[in-house]
Amino acid sequence: GFVVGHAGLYQALAMFAVAYFIIGMTVLSVCAIATNGALDAGGAYYMISRALGPEFGGSIGIMFFLANVCGSALYVLGLVEAVVDSFGIPPGQKVGTGVHVLPQSYWYELLYGTVLLALCLLVCLVGASIYAKATFLIFLIVACVLGTVLVSFFATRPIRVPIRLPHLNGSEIENGSFTGFSLDTLQKNLGGYYAVDYTTGQKMSFSSVFAVMFNGCTGIMAGSNMSGDLKRPSYSIPRGTISAVLFTYLVYNLLAFLMCATCNRVLLQKDYGFLHDISIFPPLVTVGIYAATLSAAMSNLIGASRILYALARDDLFGRALALAKKTSASGNPVMAVILSWMVVQLVLFSGKLNTIAGVVTTFFLLVYATVNLACLALEWASAPNFRPTFRYFTWHTCLLGIAGCCVMMFLISPVSASASLGFLLLLLLALHYLSPSSTWGYISQALIFHQVRKYLLMLDVRKDHVKFWRPQMLLMVQNPRGSARLIDFVNDLKKSGLYILGHVELQDLDMLPSDPLQSQQDSWLNLVDKLNVKAFVSLTLAPSVRHGVRQLLFTSGLGGMRPNTLVLGFYDDEAPQDGLAQHPAFSSAREEVPLGFPPLRAPTTPKLLSAREYVGIVADALKMLRNVLLARQLESLDKAWELRRAASPPPTIHVWPVNLLRPDSARYADTCSLFLLQMACVLNMARAWRRARLRLFLCVEAGTMPHAQEEKLRQLLKDLRIQAQIQLVPWDAITRLHWQTCRGPPGGPAEEEEEEEGVVNFPTNTTQVSDEYVCAANKLVLEQSPAPAVRFLYLPRPPADTSLYPLYLHQLELLTRGLGPTVLVHGVSAVTSTQL
Repeated sequence: GFVVGHAGLYQALAMFAVAYFIIGMTVLSVCAIATNGALDAGGAYYMISRALGPEFGGSIGIMFFLANVCGSALYVLGLVEAVVDSFGIPPGQKVGTGVHVLPQSYWYELLYGTVLLALCLLVCLVGASIYAKATFLIFLIVACVLGTVLVSFFATRPIRVPIRLPHLNGSEIENGSFTGFSLDTLQKNLGGYYAVDYTTGQKMSFSSVFAVMFNGCTGIMAGSNMSGDLKRPSYSIPRGTISAVLFTYLVYNLLAFLMCATCNRVLLQKDYGFLHDISIFPPLVTVGIYAATLSAAMSNLIGASRILYALARDDLFGRALALAKKTSASGNPVMAVILSWMVVQLVLFSGKLNTIAGVVTTFFLLVYATVNLACLALEWASAPNFRPTFRYFTWHTCLLGIAGCCVMMFLISPVSASASLGFLLLLLLALHYLSPSSTWGYISQALIFHQVRKYLLMLDVRKDHVKFWRPQMLLMVQNPRGSARLIDFVNDLKKSGLYILGHVELQDLDMLPSDPLQSQQDSWLNLVDKLNVKAFVSLTLAPSVRHGVRQLLFTSGLGGMRPNTLVLGFYDDEAPQDGLAQHPAFSSAREEVPLGFPPLRAPTTPKLLSAREYVGIVADALKMLRNVLLARQLESLDKAWELRRAASPPPTIHVWPVNLLRPDSARYADTCSLFLLQMACVLNMARAWRRARLRLFLCVEAGTMPHAQEEKLRQLLKDLRIQAQIQLVPWDAITRLHWQTCRGPPGGPAEEEEEEEGVVNFPTNTTQVSDEYVCAANKLVLEQSPAPAVRFLYLPRPPADTSLYPLYLHQLELLTRGLGPTVLVHGVSAVTSTQL
């Protein structure tokens, strides 16, 4: 009567259609999720939490709990309203007559509501079995009443119904009419005519009427809320829910038509209990209204308690809900019922039914939208294990349900909708940071996998362009205990590119009962989390380190995301230091160093890798067209101190883009030099290194027009948009040592018949350098002050003759000795661009 009286038949039917469209789409999603596996206590909360994860599940669980609590209070207030209409003392009278004996005031109505709520509490405390019997009895009563009401529309003759309405300090009487079936009455009731609601004194509108009406449709979740008490929830929920939705939709539409065809507008708007007046057996209508409203109140109360119990059992809110876990001997969550009853009692203080209708509707719509979202996410994730036996849904129905819920939320009450979404967001953030990790599975992982696979297929390596080049690192780590700072440094160097931590385990799978790497994987992933680096982990078994690195270079990555740069620690005789124990991520008393990694190698223990094999790895990487970085003494780099010290000038990064071991070909614009410049620039662009300044060293000889060389280099830096200070370094004395060793002028033939000790033949066999020269070059680099945070040096190619690998490594060790944190760089690909 309230709906058709204010909205008219057309708008009432439209409201029912919109409401049941939203409900219908949600029911399809509920049935799909309910038939996809075993369903436990918690209903919609259980479905959402197991589909979307604890953050969404916990936050929506709280919202759904509040929706059921407010819904229970709403029905109790509605029942109080009906009782007062039937038995209350009329306004303006101090003493009641006949059956009208109940006083009317805010506090009296609160008392009546408290008594009725206590009755609901008693039923719910006994347990689900007595609740099921009570609701079945109520169903029979309501069905009987409904039949009587339908007969009354046809059997009752036209009558006038006096309606006593409050007016000022007294009351006035207005007459409503039951005309029987009349075309004139139907025509007058077709359109909407929104008037003042006599119970609240507020002017009604489409949104406020829809909010009240929609609360009569929210019972679709009553069955799913009892999922923990049903014997076969996957069977009962779809059939019971769909049957209830279809039945109530038909009944609402039929009643709306009958009311509009037989009752005038005054009767519909001014007397919400008019069915009692036109019934052929009025007391039965009163009993039916009381029974239906009491059943709805109990349904919401027991639903709220089951949701609260499920939330408490999942420990998402820790000790805050610990009390709600307690159950009776029969398994009934009595403490959850009592806590829910207390919250409903608090809501009853709002006093009027329509005051909280908008909030309840917003909460229910938000829950329905999230149920649809959960089903949509499961469908879009395309996981093989999502195969519900209920197949009458698609992602289109889920999307329509979400859209319908969101639109109606803001149409009903933009303020309530915005506040509800804000509250949901706060709960999401709180649970994301405070709740323990779950073992339910995260739908986000399935969706990310689905999308990443699609985008990886779209990432075409044939469309790569130098403008969009970025470093994609493969860092080989023997033992993370000795490489914590190197791992962190390479993380700064990757510039939003791929970063893989590689490790080779020297074992033979044929001789093992199972794969030993599976047990190590979690330790490495925990390491990545604790160090807060954005890296993948790739482990492999191989008979030698060199074979393992080859495997990783060939197989790491996927599609267009493959490593283009290999990073190795330096091969020297220094004893490894356990930097993991002193790392800030593990220095807290609450954290322990991961026990999955073995102790570091003792200084007297032989290495797993020979010098020849180490240089062979570098040569292999260059043959595969991978850039190579060799990092020495990076474990001595205290990045926090270097970058946060208050001293002036700021920390520096020294860059030497010349091949110090090839003084006869000291060029600054070859591929390797440009790659070295790019890597130094990339490090400087990292957030932690932005305060640092680049210093570029230009080695010059007398008579070679150094200022022209400087200007040319400055122009190159300008074209490459690299900001760096250029410093000229005379090195005549250094090169003189080289030519004395070679016994000839620059460009003269080298003596191939005799190789002196300490001389390296490079691939072209045109240049030989002595230890004396390399030590002088090392001193030249070391003398440039102030000391930098890190140095970048040019890494020459290994010699073609593999027998010279140890000598090559020896020269590199002399060149970088005592320099502190140093990165030797060799690039094989063009990485800089001057184009837009």
